[in-house]
Amino acid sequence: MGSSLAGSSRPLFWWSPYNYTKPLISSSSSSAVPMPSQHPSFEILGGASHRFLPSLPYLARPYNPFPFIASNRHFETIFASFFRSLPDVTLRRECLRTQDGGTVALDWVSGDDKRLPTDSPLLILLPGLTGGSGDSYVRHMLVRARKNGWRVVVFNSRGCGDSPVTTPQFYSASFLGDMRQVVSHVTARYPNANVYAVGWSLGANILVRYLGQESDNCPLSGAVSLCNPFNLVVADEDFRKGFNIVYDKALSKSLRKIFKKHASLFEDMGGEYNIPLAANAKSVREFDDGVTRVSFGFKSVDDYYFNSSSSDSIKHVQTPLLCIQAANDPIAPNRGIPREDIKENPNCLLVVTPKGGHLGWIAGDEAPLGAPWTDPLVMDFIQHLEKTVKSSKSSSDPEKEEALHHVEL
Repeated sequence: MGSSLAGSSRPLFWWSPYNYTKPLISSSSSSAVPMPSQHPSFEILGGASHRFLPSLPYLARPYNPFPFIASNRHFETIFASFFRSLPDVTLRRECLRTQDGGTVALDWVSGDDKRLPTDSPLLILLPGLTGGSGDSYVRHMLVRARKNGWRVVVFNSRGCGDSPVTTPQFYSASFLGDMRQVVSHVTARYPNANVYAVGWSLGANILVRYLGQESDNCPLSGAVSLCNPFNLVVADEDFRKGFNIVYDKALSKSLRKIFKKHASLFEDMGGEYNIPLAANAKSVREFDDGVTRVSFGFKSVDDYYFNSSSSDSIKHVQTPLLCIQAANDPIAPNRGIPREDIKENPNCLLVVTPKGGHLGWIAGDEAPLGAPWTDPLVMDFIQHLEKTVKSSKSSSDPEKEEALHHVEL
């Protein structure tokens, strides 16, 4: 459910896959509104389709997966994890102590605190399971946003990205306390900035659950969810089948490594904790059974997965949300996507690509070793939201309204 499975490599060759198509003009309303043609290679739906599609001409272009590499979903997933380039960025770490004594690590781009205006839009990035600021898909999004003038911070969960663990508790798909505190922290630091978030895999699940629980009170101006497993019960079923066992073993190995590094914190834990099971877990499910579900008060692993799924949160989301999924994702099953709730929510838009694997999306102008196909789409979406929010704030400025009133008089 998500981090990179390995590091990066040097560019070997280059290929540009796209043919361009012209956007269409929609005349469904009294005034013509530019609408991109929805290319048939995508599944696009959501209550916010008419609201957001005009700002996403990228979707008028066909999704052309890179030859051979994207012919198999597992090959694409593994190739992206091992061979996608890793942008070089100097980060400045801030360790944030949570209310329960835990710690999360926030990685900011070094120098941006002095380089950028205080009202620059701010983007929080949430990596997948065991992932952090060192993952290539995170770095590529960070670099793209920064080039567009955004302030970016990577939220490394407890134990991830070498974030310190200071209490006998890691993070989970169900726990939103750290997310709330991080959002509160960055919004207080930059009160004049509009704040957005992008999450991948388990990070996307946490993000969407946060949006749903905060609902009308959510301080974020927009969000993007990628490779979200949505229904963790369904995802768990598929995770233990066929080739998926390879991912399960890789992620459980990462979890064991993090756990063993901080095992001394768990030495005196009693009750239902099964420390030996977690320390020697051969699957993510075993690790969750030994530690995670106990830490967060669930009676079983299935109870934990059922009650931590973000599919149940979509109906409560009041923040503009773009969900991007790959139909052949081996870890975030296509059948787990809550399509009906997304259709009925006027704040949500879903884009499903025919291929992409998990955290792969080896397509687009930078394929096969550059940024994922999704990055330009994500950037277009949040840039559109930022312009809309700024325009809305400007038009509702009391002083401007008063000045306009005097002019009209």
